[in-house]
Amino acid sequence: MLWSCHWVVVGLALAALWIFLSAIDDLFVALVFLFGMAKRFAWPQDSLLAHAPQRRIAIFVPLWHEHEVIEPMLRHNLAAILYGNYDIFVGVYPNDPLTREAVERVMSDDARVHLAVCPHDGPTSKGDCLNWIYESMAEYEGRHGVDFEILMTHDAEDLIHPESLRLINWFSREYQMVQVPVLPLATGLREWTHGVYCDEFAEFQFKDLPVRQRLGGFLPSSGVGTGFERTALEAVRQQHQGRIFDPDCLTEDYENGFRMYAAGFQQILIPIRMRASGPVATREFFPRRVRAAVRQRSRWVAGAALQSWERHGWRAPLQQCYWFWRDRKGLAGNLLSPLANLLFLCWMGTLAGGQILGNPFGHFPVWLRDLCVISMTVSGLHAAIRIHLSAQVYGYVFAAAAPLRMFWGNLINCAATLQAYQQFVTARLKQHTLGWRKTEHVYPGIAPYLPVRPRLGEILIGQQFVSVNDLEEALLRKTKGQRIGEYLVANGKITSDDLDRALESQAAYAPAAGD
Repeated sequence: MLWSCHWVVVGLALAALWIFLSAIDDLFVALVFLFGMAKRFAWPQDSLLAHAPQRRIAIFVPLWHEHEVIEPMLRHNLAAILYGNYDIFVGVYPNDPLTREAVERVMSDDARVHLAVCPHDGPTSKGDCLNWIYESMAEYEGRHGVDFEILMTHDAEDLIHPESLRLINWFSREYQMVQVPVLPLATGLREWTHGVYCDEFAEFQFKDLPVRQRLGGFLPSSGVGTGFERTALEAVRQQHQGRIFDPDCLTEDYENGFRMYAAGFQQILIPIRMRASGPVATREFFPRRVRAAVRQRSRWVAGAALQSWERHGWRAPLQQCYWFWRDRKGLAGNLLSPLANLLFLCWMGTLAGGQILGNPFGHFPVWLRDLCVISMTVSGLHAAIRIHLSAQVYGYVFAAAAPLRMFWGNLINCAATLQAYQQFVTARLKQHTLGWRKTEHVYPGIAPYLPVRPRLGEILIGQQFVSVNDLEEALLRKTKGQRIGEYLVANGKITSDDLDRALESQAAYAPAAGD
């Protein structure tokens, strides 16, 4: 027993040293979050958002075997988005006919949807698909004599918030990359794997990314809900062999965030704004099974940590090297975290029964015991912050289990990191590129996850069917009991088709209180 406890002590000592370094790093970020984020975000008034001239936006959606989700995704978002001047370009492969047919069904009903067929079979990579979507968009511009000023990326499972395009349109006047927050949809307490995503994304979007931005770090794109100013992307394209998105990179979103920063362009994360109807953010379901979660996270680790290290090394200003460290420390930390959890539980159990076992941990050097105490204290603070931030979105009942989900998340991240190492080393030995490891997507049943239904007038303005002045005049002039839509049609302000589309959009939302 003493021999085995001796090796537990040695193992705990080695793990404690690494965990201590990581904990001090996390403590620094936590302190900046708690005491250095006093500056309030300059939110534009809703009326300014509604009045702002609408720049033309192209939404890119790359697909591979998404025939089960893409049709409801497109139909819902087309109805829900409170913005008029946009088109959606959907990328498919020739050897994915079911997905193409699903997109074409929507195209037959809505002229804002356009098919971009890659010239080769898939899957290749998300970056490659996005590049071919861009080429298709450029061809569309040439044929129709239009120009898109903002490009936006989304995935097949995204619930785009109705205000997202308005916000990107507003902030892109000063910033060349605008990131709308991304948050998982809520699931029950039994959904441990998806719950890990809920906790982590809440912490990342409320704390880590804002602190990163506050301290001048580059902003990695989240891959969805990201708006790029067109001229900035063209400049990046010229610097990288005419390709906006790197087709060989597993995390082209992370790479583009660094490219935009390195080229001197301004980036901004729009902070999470809580409305009565919920957060203003892109929402989606993340993997709910362990295998799918490991698969997705292995891609993130391989791309944002291993590929990034291989491509950029530590060749960056010292300030940015710190953020490289933050992004890459999981290569070791993810492997040690489960061991540290196990040793911590073993240590606590031994301390509780120290008289029976002779308490071999009493022979710890004082500095090592202090190290463990500091690490545990910082971990406790980290857990408390995560509970608080998760509760802002999902409520305290759900968030109270966040510390337990942290143990589960450590196991998932460890497995994902091991898989990422295996994929990366195998690809390098065989001199292959890393493949696009897609996860299966699920589109939610819509109603429970939507904001409260907006007024018809808000939708008519958002979709540019009427101006604010026209609506205000109609509200003053219509007779008592006359519906606003009827008045506008009768006076030639909108067509009956415009009214039908606006009513369809309104019906896509959850009922308003009292409906």
